[in-house]
Amino acid sequence: MRADITRRAWEQIATAGASALSLNAIAKQMGMSGPALYRYFASRDDLITELVREAYRSLADTLREAAAAGADLSGLAHALRDWALTDPQRYFLVYGTPVPGYQAPADTTAISSEIMTTLLDACAALPQAGATSSLGSHLEDHRGWAAGHPAPPGALHRFLAFWTRMHGVLSLELSGHFTGMGFDPALLFAAELDELNG
Repeated sequence: MRADITRRAWEQIATAGASALSLNAIAKQMGMSGPALYRYFASRDDLITELVREAYRSLADTLREAAAAGADLSGLAHALRDWALTDPQRYFLVYGTPVPGYQAPADTTAISSEIMTTLLDACAALPQAGATSSLGSHLEDHRGWAAGHPAPPGALHRFLAFWTRMHGVLSLELSGHFTGMGFDPALLFAAELDELNG
């Protein structure tokens, strides 16, 4: 029953967005009363949390499997893009505009940290630049976000550059902002990766 509810929730999000998610509407689709559905999810936020966990777990598993198969940072980036293109609403739930009034519990942060660790490992495996940038020096003293990862400052800098640029391109592509511009977003994505790895 929970799996059926979450499947219908994903369908509703794909149609109207996460902020319009309604347990009563899902209950009606299923021929149930709203209170009956609340036996499975106590609130809309509980259902959103389940969806966020599913999305983060799916991406964490995708990246872990790619890394285990030998993917470097570029390979992980392409795995991230493929994952996002397969289900844009899943991507937007975790990396898009926050759902008004929703606060994710701490355990979802733990799953997202697995994603960060996989990517930081790939950044740390790359040759490090000789001189540390001013941002790299700053990050050495402000690395709490890295959840204890021992990556050197240059790898932290590379990770943040990777994270912001890849998500920037992906978010614009998935939102349709490149439509009609006449170029292939996959080539832009690859060019950004080349520049980061250069």
